[in-house]
Parts: sequence; C-alpha cells; structure tokens
Amino acid sequence: LPLLSGSRSSKTFKPKKNIPEGSHQYELLKHAEATLGSGNLRQAVMLPEGEDLNEWIAVNTVDFFNQINMLYGTITEFCTESSCPVMSAGPRYEYHWADGTNIKKPIKCSAPKYIDYLMTWVQDQLDDETLFPSKIGVPFPKNFMSVAKTILKRLFRVYAHIYHQHFDSVMRLQEEAHLNTSFKHFIFFVQEFSLIDRRELAPLHELIEKLGSKDR
Repeated sequence: LPLLSGSRSSKTFKPKKNIPEGSHQYELLKHAEATLGSGNLRQAVMLPEGEDLNEWIAVNTVDFFNQINMLYGTITEFCTESSCPVMSAGPRYEYHWADGTNIKKPIKCSAPKYIDYLMTWVQDQLDDETLFPSKIGVPFPKNFMSVAKTILKRLFRVYAHIYHQHFDSVMRLQEEAHLNTSFKHFIFFVQEFSLIDRRELAPLHELIEKLGSKDR
C-alpha cells in the first residue's frame, strides 16, 4: 500500500517516527505491511501467533501516528486559525486540549493548535523508551495499555476532524481512497483489541458502521 503518491509524499506534519531496522518490532511492522497487502483488513489486524500483544499494539500505534501525520500533512494549508477556530468533528463534537501534565485544565483552541499539541504529545510518548521500549527484552510498563488507549483515542480525533471539516480538500487532492483505507485499518485495529470506547467513536459512527458492513 504505497502511502502517498507524488511530491506531497514527503510532507508530514511532524517528523516520521522510525522503528529501528533489524529490530523485532521492525519485523512485526513488515509482517503488518505484508498482511495488509492481502486486502483482508480484519485478518491483518489480528495478533500474529506467538507475538506479544503490547509489542503488536506499540508497532501499530507508531504506524498509525505516521499515517495520520502524512494525511494531516497534506491538508495543513486548509486547516487554519480562521477556517477552524475550534477543534471540532462536526457541529456536535468539540474538543478541548489537556495533557494532564503541562496543561491540566482543558483549553479551547483552534484545530491546528489542538492537532499540534496532540501530535507533539503523541510524539513525546512514542519517544519515551520507558513507555515504548525499542530494545529487545526491555519490558513494557504496567500502564502501557492505558497509555496506548489514550494515544489512539486522541489520534482518532484527527481522523474525525479531517472527515468532518476537510473531506472536500481530501477529495480535491484525490487522497480519499488513502484516507479511507487508513481509517478502516485503524478502526478494525481498535475494534479487534477494544482500545477505544464506543462513545469516543460517535463522531464517525455512521462511517464506521458502513466500513464494517462491507466486511461481514
């Protein structure tokens, strides 16, 4: 699945997070890419036999961060303080930013600011070796699953914002197939391991239903 065609492919919102080549996680990533190529996404998200669940979730979380990074990177020029003064996913859903450490009380901010906070925050988590160990044999922390769930819950909001506020731009750029495939992969993954609460998925509920019904 080539991620993006042409010259825009180099444009990511944040630097790409690389999984070290030669590592076991790199092998897992290659496995994930190979099974994705088969076209059966439900099967592609399943935990490969004999693998560690935390590690599988870690590798895929990094991959989704990179995908969203590229998808959002293609539309940043359309997502501005004036076009998106609040971070929303349609008229009924608005997000306020808090990370629990630097910003404890949720603040209302524009979508570009919110997404910048969000992607920087995710990046910091992924770069933290105590949370996302890249070395063989270094155990995952006890709170890994809850950290991963928070990351995925927040990454979902970027998809939701793109779908609700910028889908026309995505279509003009002819990126909708790429966005849909990426989002479908993401949803099947979080469904397989129950990683995001249904209430959090509400802004894209209809789309999620539609994606699921095609695969039954």
